[in-house]
Amino acid sequence: MIMAKKLMEEVRDALRVKGYALGTERQYMTWIRRYVRFHLPAHPRDVREEGVKRYLTYLAVECNVSPATQNQCLAALLFLYRLLGIDLGDVTAICARKDKRVPAVLTEDEVMRLLEQLDGVYRIMAQIMYGGGLRLMECLRLRVKDLDMQNLTITLIDTKGNSDRVTCLPASAVPALTLHLAKVKAIHTEDLANGLGEVEMPHALGKKYPRAAWEWGWQYVFPAAVLSKDPRSGRIGRHHIFETSIQRAIKTAARKAGIAKLCGPHTLRHCFATHLLKQGTNIRQIQELLGHKKLETTMIYTHIEGASEVKSPLDRQLRTPFIRRALVES
Repeated sequence: MIMAKKLMEEVRDALRVKGYALGTERQYMTWIRRYVRFHLPAHPRDVREEGVKRYLTYLAVECNVSPATQNQCLAALLFLYRLLGIDLGDVTAICARKDKRVPAVLTEDEVMRLLEQLDGVYRIMAQIMYGGGLRLMECLRLRVKDLDMQNLTITLIDTKGNSDRVTCLPASAVPALTLHLAKVKAIHTEDLANGLGEVEMPHALGKKYPRAAWEWGWQYVFPAAVLSKDPRSGRIGRHHIFETSIQRAIKTAARKAGIAKLCGPHTLRHCFATHLLKQGTNIRQIQELLGHKKLETTMIYTHIEGASEVKSPLDRQLRTPFIRRALVES
């Protein structure tokens, strides 16, 4: 048990040195801890590739987890073995086959009905996610300095895949966003007066710019209503809004709007891409706005849009009066 505890401390330290997000750190730590317990008393160094295969088989057969969950576990185990200096070789045979799913997309009317059922900060967040194609965590982690109200752009730093990109800021959201930021600044000013106001800084920027954590530009656009303790540093500060709150708000709004489709924050990103494609926006431009590394990832939206433009053969046949009358009368 002492050996396992020391290994987990090494994993945690390595994750933090490499700048992994707290959510990713927790997921990796959970998977690695379960993997170590599964093979006790053997050390992960002793079981290697066979141990990984055996554990993933156990997850698939005994626990019936999805392919996506299996691959998430595999990513954590690959990190562990890289840390141990062990090459697992070609892991393509270990990877679970991903399910090909078509994303749920709302019509433009449904999006408007959804937004009408949201209030306050949740409506602004939904407008930005739909208007700029942001992922949920990209929206939550926005800093004041990332918004350019004049040029109507949002700069997204260190997003999924460790890349930066620029997307559009919807002009219709600017008035409400400006008013919201004025309220946030008043809260920040009060925090500073109380000896607080320090925000979490990405990677080692806090050491490079010691006073930046208190500056207005680095504050979260959507801060939490209450102060909290940072689980890593122990610092008392104002984190961003928790993701489950906006997820719950959007699901509730969809229900009130009478939308039966599965709907969450990421649905708005799918709607952004699909509606741009419908307007005639170039697929390469959509790829850049979404931050996709591969065009194939963006091409899924062409299948959605293409299917909606196809005329069903039944509708074509029903143009014949005799057939239409016979079907109606039956």
